[in-house]
Amino acid sequence: MDAATLKAEGWWWIDATGFSSIVGSIWLKGSGGDLLVGMLSSERHANENLGTVHGGVLMTFADIAFGCAVAEAISGVHCATVQLQLQFVASPTIGDFITCRPELVRRTKVLVFLRGLITAEDRVVASADGMFRVFEQA
Repeated sequence: MDAATLKAEGWWWIDATGFSSIVGSIWLKGSGGDLLVGMLSSERHANENLGTVHGGVLMTFADIAFGCAVAEAISGVHCATVQLQLQFVASPTIGDFITCRPELVRRTKVLVFLRGLITAEDRVVASADGMFRVFEQA
C-alpha cells in the first residue's frame, strides 16, 4: 500500500504533530460511525530487528484514531485521553497498512467511551477500549 493507492481509494491525510508525529501521516476515510483511520507502517516503527511494528506505536495510533473520532463527534471541542487499554493479539509487519474503525459506545456531557479493532492488511492485531474527557472550549 502506498500514498497514491490510498488517495485513489478515497483516503485523505493529516500530518500528526508533536509526540503523535512518530506515527507519521494519519489517513482518514469516511465520517461519523463509518470513520476509518489508518497509518502506513515503516522502518521507523520497527520493534528492534523483529520486522514487526512496536506495541507503543500501536498504542499511540489507537489514541490518535480514538481522538479523531471524538473530535468529530464533539465538533472540535477539546478532549484528552482519560483511559486507553489495548489487547495485542498479533504483530503487524513493517510495511503493513494499519487501520482502526473507532466506535463511540457512549457519550455523556464530559466523557466519551470508545472501542475499536486495529487491523493490519485485514487481520486483527489488537483491540482497544478508551475513555476521553471533553473540555469546554477556552
